[in-house]
Amino acid sequence: MKLKDKVAIVTGSTSGMGRATAVLFAREGAKVVVAGRNEKRAKEVVDQIKNEGLEAIYVLADMSKPEDSKVLVDKALEAYGTVDILFNNAGMLSMSPLQELKMEEWDRVMNVNVTSVLYLTQLVAPIMKKKGKGVIINTSSVAGFAAHHGFAAYVTTKHALVGLTKSMAWELGPEIRVNAIAPGAIHTAMVDSIGGVEAVKDLIEGSPLKRIGQPEDIASVALFLACDDSSFITGQVLRVDGGIDI
Repeated sequence: MKLKDKVAIVTGSTSGMGRATAVLFAREGAKVVVAGRNEKRAKEVVDQIKNEGLEAIYVLADMSKPEDSKVLVDKALEAYGTVDILFNNAGMLSMSPLQELKMEEWDRVMNVNVTSVLYLTQLVAPIMKKKGKGVIINTSSVAGFAAHHGFAAYVTTKHALVGLTKSMAWELGPEIRVNAIAPGAIHTAMVDSIGGVEAVKDLIEGSPLKRIGQPEDIASVALFLACDDSSFITGQVLRVDGGIDI
């Protein structure tokens, strides 16, 4: 088991990439803290993990609220005593054209996609530093490398996460490794909300692999970054996009 006895917080883990990662981390020996806003889905994830004889709890947390981040870490420490891995996966999509973008939407997208990453990192980094080892993984996006019409807020946050990941790696090393994953077209609820596979048809056709990614494709990369197999990798943004950038 690659994560035996590790404690992992996975935000946005009640569905999609986060859920697949939470389940995989548990199967690899981690005690997983599932975090999300929907209690029914959170309980389903924990039940799935526990039904396999593995360990997990859930904490209801809205990543747009700093106080919920504090509760999340406090509950993880209460249950398991430490934090070894933080996967900042929670994300919010924004599809408002630039001229129609309201400040309320801008602030919420920034809070969920960027500010929560900073705040959770500030909370867990001292724990990891004291232990002498820790891993932080952030979910950026291929939207962190290019612009797309009508996605100004989302694109901005994902660009910001690239810079934040590199800054975190510099400032938190050598004890803590920090990397990011930049998913391309992955079949999640977020993609379904914008029209499903048909909406990302151009991304699929424009890639060498000619398929949409699955949440498990992200989970396996998160596992690689979380375990010692990637012990000499930090400050990197790993694109998991079927090759659309080549």
